[in-house]
Amino acid sequence: MTDEQKLIDQSQPPSTPDPNPNPIIHPRRVSFEHGLLPIQKLVFADPIQTLAPIKRKLTDAASNNRVGSAAIAEALQISGDHARLVLETLGSVLHSEGDSLVRAKPEEVDSVGADLRDLVLFLYIQSYKKLMPRTHKDSAAVADVWPSTSAFDGYLSALSPIQLVRSNSRRFMPSQADDEAHQLSYLQKHLGNIISLLGEPVEEAEESLVISMESFEHLGFLVQFGDKGSDVSPLSQATPFFANSDPDMPAVPVPASQVHDWLLQNIASALESITERISGKENGPSNTSDQDDAMSDACAAPTNKVAPSGRGPCLIEGVSKTSLVKQASDLRGRSVKVVNCHDSVIYLLAPLRYATVHGCSNTTIVLGAVGKALRVEHCERVHVITAAKRVCIANCRECVFFLGVNQRPLIVGDNHKLQVAPFNTYYSHLEEHMSEVGLESTINKWDKPLALGAVDPHDSLSHPAGVADAQAESAAFVDPDQFVNFLIPNWFSGEEIGSTKDNPFPLPDAYMAAQQRNLKNLDETRRSLRETPLEENRKKELSSALHVYFKDWLYASGNIRQLYCLQGD
Repeated sequence: MTDEQKLIDQSQPPSTPDPNPNPIIHPRRVSFEHGLLPIQKLVFADPIQTLAPIKRKLTDAASNNRVGSAAIAEALQISGDHARLVLETLGSVLHSEGDSLVRAKPEEVDSVGADLRDLVLFLYIQSYKKLMPRTHKDSAAVADVWPSTSAFDGYLSALSPIQLVRSNSRRFMPSQADDEAHQLSYLQKHLGNIISLLGEPVEEAEESLVISMESFEHLGFLVQFGDKGSDVSPLSQATPFFANSDPDMPAVPVPASQVHDWLLQNIASALESITERISGKENGPSNTSDQDDAMSDACAAPTNKVAPSGRGPCLIEGVSKTSLVKQASDLRGRSVKVVNCHDSVIYLLAPLRYATVHGCSNTTIVLGAVGKALRVEHCERVHVITAAKRVCIANCRECVFFLGVNQRPLIVGDNHKLQVAPFNTYYSHLEEHMSEVGLESTINKWDKPLALGAVDPHDSLSHPAGVADAQAESAAFVDPDQFVNFLIPNWFSGEEIGSTKDNPFPLPDAYMAAQQRNLKNLDETRRSLRETPLEENRKKELSSALHVYFKDWLYASGNIRQLYCLQGD
């Protein structure tokens, strides 16, 4: 490890106890970050007017308040594949780990289905528009790291909307505070509609809609109380009307208007707190240890930033021309974001819940075992090696993905020259980490990518007519003859060794045969060199030529970065 690769804890220092016993409300960011699908039929211009009749159809088809993929396809007029995708995506972001959809085996997903209330909330937020990246305060520093035009964009006098998305992505991801404020503002605006969809009518009563405690808990899909990353208690326990209810007695439903007003009050308080925090940062002295500013200050500081925090995912940012190795004990957040890293090799050998890779180039990233979802977006010439439940690839160019993935990889947005291949590595604790997050080594759908829309309907840009219907460019398969195993060095030789001795995902026949062929050719070449009688000076010439060819291959394949990594460590 180099001196620059030390752990910098950017989490907030311990604070004094809050005199207000009620914690602040937060949006569940994973629902907005990993739960949106670019399927036009799921994006409703007027969610309440469209969803109300759809909810009635789903209710008629529900069994025990759950709906399977066939009913979803019928009600939404989408294909069976897309209905399955809705269930898989919803299952990856559900707030309740005990829900039967989360625990369902792959062959059970279609029949187990989703709780109707979770499904309605999931469909509603498909109307959400993401916050656009903002320009960095030091534009010259950003341009030096990532120029506004890529080498293969050419010199364009005007950017199309899709190219504008790519150009904007080279600015910076919104800070955590900006994202939270945007998501809370969306919920504030739409809360009345959301509550009405969860409400239950009451005949001959002053209040036309009431909310039961069970229905109220489903709002945990959208919001939570307490510090993000900590153990989250049931949502109802934060309320004045459901808290401390007798578990042996059903809680009395409360008027929907009362729930609406109480949530609005909490959201307004949270927005005020966020606004004060952002205002304080903009008007006060710069604080490089503030995690909320970490994503906007990547290039301002020369030191790589690694920020594990109980308040959010571990942030790995600005790693450049070096290597970074983290294992399970380092990644306390159990979710990770890799942002704006370039010309590096990054090893995250840990069991993770969620992972995001954003704005990276010329980098190899190894992610141990991702149990929920991995999203890779706005990357160029990146190699991603991961075992994951699901993978989404958006707006990437010339990237290669070596996947052990239990669900079909999603390809969305404006992608070019993507390649996919079977998983190609291991480390000693990999199978232990896979078991911990619930991954199956017997299921690998790397070769069944599903391409969706070329335009993300959740961005805030306008798009020309007809573009929204275009399909994303899919990925090609890596040629078996070009497929090689990726070796992860054992940096932690003094620690307990795990049980994994080989790639846990079986290789397809074509790739296995190619590997055996290459090994046979290598053995024959070695034997031929040993048996060929050469004078000493000719041996030196041959050795020199082999070194030149090997060096050329290292640079052409990008594997030279691994050697720099080993030298640095």
